[in-house]
Amino acid sequence: MLILIAGPYRGGTNDDPLLIKKNLEKLEEFALDIFNRGHVPLVGEWIALPLIQLAGSEKIGDEQWERIQYPVAHRILEKCDAVLRIQGESKGADQDVKIAKERGLKIYYHIDEIPGVELS
Repeated sequence: MLILIAGPYRGGTNDDPLLIKKNLEKLEEFALDIFNRGHVPLVGEWIALPLIQLAGSEKIGDEQWERIQYPVAHRILEKCDAVLRIQGESKGADQDVKIAKERGLKIYYHIDEIPGVELS
């Protein structure tokens, strides 16, 4: 499965770069475990952040940031099989879950819910 890891990125940080970095690291913490279970992990920021920079964004929340950040996740969800919603308040992650449910994707709330796949 292609699994989007959804959780706080900007939320709860008051746009403090250090706290945002810690939130991104928290999202990424789950990636290797998902991979080791036989799936492909994806954090939306892995795609969004380079695009935001290329678009000329100068700060979090500016026009280019808003134009790209959340739409990237919504487009990714068109290709995903599931979402891992990690703990923490996040309007963006809640929206990701809402969209995923509308598309009939599986939603996991704990890493241990994700089944392993026997790899050959």
